[in-house]
Amino acid sequence: MASALTWVIGLSIFIVLMFLISGIRQVKEYERVVVFRLGRFKAVKGPGLFWINPIIDKAILIDLRVQVLDFPKQEMITKDNIPVFLNAVAYYHVIDPAKAVIRVRNFREAIYQLGQTTIRAVVGRMELDELLTHREKVNSEIRAILDEATDEWGVNISRTELKELEVPDNMKRAMARQAESERERRSRILLAEGERQAAEKLREAGEIVAKSPQAIMLRFLQTIREVSTENASTIILPVPIEMFKIFISDKE
Repeated sequence: MASALTWVIGLSIFIVLMFLISGIRQVKEYERVVVFRLGRFKAVKGPGLFWINPIIDKAILIDLRVQVLDFPKQEMITKDNIPVFLNAVAYYHVIDPAKAVIRVRNFREAIYQLGQTTIRAVVGRMELDELLTHREKVNSEIRAILDEATDEWGVNISRTELKELEVPDNMKRAMARQAESERERRSRILLAEGERQAAEKLREAGEIVAKSPQAIMLRFLQTIREVSTENASTIILPVPIEMFKIFISDKE
């Protein structure tokens, strides 16, 4: 009888120890555990070592580290009716584990679906040129919309990035022709501006030289020196127009 009682006591102690041990939980610094007792939210525990009732409590582990969510390439239509293929990536992390478990069934899947529709909506409000030249603006707008929507889920969208933007081949050729025409236009404008500036400088130089006969003579001698070379057999003598003024005045 005593041995049977000892066996029962030993078994009871073993069961109690197993019960206590099975309720021990240990989570890392970047993890939290959302505890539900009899279906009701009880607490968020961690990090470190703690104990829960393994019979009436249920623990859900949540990772607080930054997660990466990749949106696959999909076809979209811009505001100017141009089809583009675009993929993106979003970085998010859980800031409220209780909301992330209670408010939404699967917050990662919810962010994925919301991100796809948000990217499509933002791209549809922009023209292709704006999409190509203002990518930071597009990224910021997508992030703001996602962050506002996921705030009630206890999730923060820290960053979104457009990874790759692809346009059809016919649009690439049209854009190349447009860029070439733009470069040609700019080169012609620069050439015309250079000619205008050169003409202004020549006019100013002519006005300065015209005020001094000595300057005209010096310029005349300098011109002779420039057109004469070491082995030249012909000397070109420019004749100033002022020398003909006496004949013009006599004729009048």
